[in-house]
Amino acid sequence: MMTDTPPDDGEGDVGVAVQTKPKTKRPPLYKVLLLNDDYTPMEFVVHVLERFFGMTHAQAFEVMLTVHKKGVAVVGVFSHEIAETKVGQVMDFARRHQHPLQCTMEKE
Repeated sequence: MMTDTPPDDGEGDVGVAVQTKPKTKRPPLYKVLLLNDDYTPMEFVVHVLERFFGMTHAQAFEVMLTVHKKGVAVVGVFSHEIAETKVGQVMDFARRHQHPLQCTMEKE
């Protein structure tokens, strides 16, 4: 007599494949910081925040005041590559306009 059941190997396993997903870690994030100086005009800082960080004029003005009063402000949090690019863009833009504005990044 023929049956459609597989032969019993005595182990009781049906042969279920278990696949586990490897846990991937999120890449570290970096804060982009704008530093205060006594020479860069406030209007220029507002323009930088609007242009490179997509802030509205009101948001940029508030952040600029924070930089002015506290000496530093976080202007965004990004992956390493994006943070590095933003810092480079801001520094290059400030240099081309002959302003000593400083922008840095640090691990969050």
